Amino acid sequence: MLRVVLLFCVAVLGVRGQTTRVSQCTSYPGPLPINTYIEGCIDPPCTLEKGQDAVVHIIFRAPRTMRNMKTMASAFLPIIGEQTYPLGPSEHTCNFLANTYCPIVEGEVIRYTLNMFIELFFPRIMVPIEFRVVDENGGPVLCLRVQLRIIDPINKLGSGNDTLTDV
Repeated sequence: MLRVVLLFCVAVLGVRGQTTRVSQCTSYPGPLPINTYIEGCIDPPCTLEKGQDAVVHIIFRAPRTMRNMKTMASAFLPIIGEQTYPLGPSEHTCNFLANTYCPIVEGEVIRYTLNMFIELFFPRIMVPIEFRVVDENGGPVLCLRVQLRIIDPINKLGSGNDTLTDV
């Protein structure tokens, strides 16, 4: 028990001031995590650049003992409706835990980082996304909803063909 309390305190102190405001899922069950931080975003909509990874840090408490977990993402597009986004290797939640490993013990406080690549073919759009984690039986572990704004890649080198000799 002391281990769980200590891990919780360290985890909360480690992300103090780094919290993205997320809301309860509307389409899927599952409790909100203890803390969520999407890198570069405190107040949604969170701006995500095409061709880059969205990095989502999540701290949650295990609701039960689990051997395995899976992460899923769904976007809710106007007119089209729900679109499930395949996370590839990132869907294997147990591979991306920072402070523990699977199997997970009930009550354990877990730090998890999800990397989701923002594909170049994604439309420029503002869209709600639900990220959810389920156990090996499909039972809900956590679920969060956040508004994302997808933007075109930003030219970080400048807009022209400037060189060091151009002054």
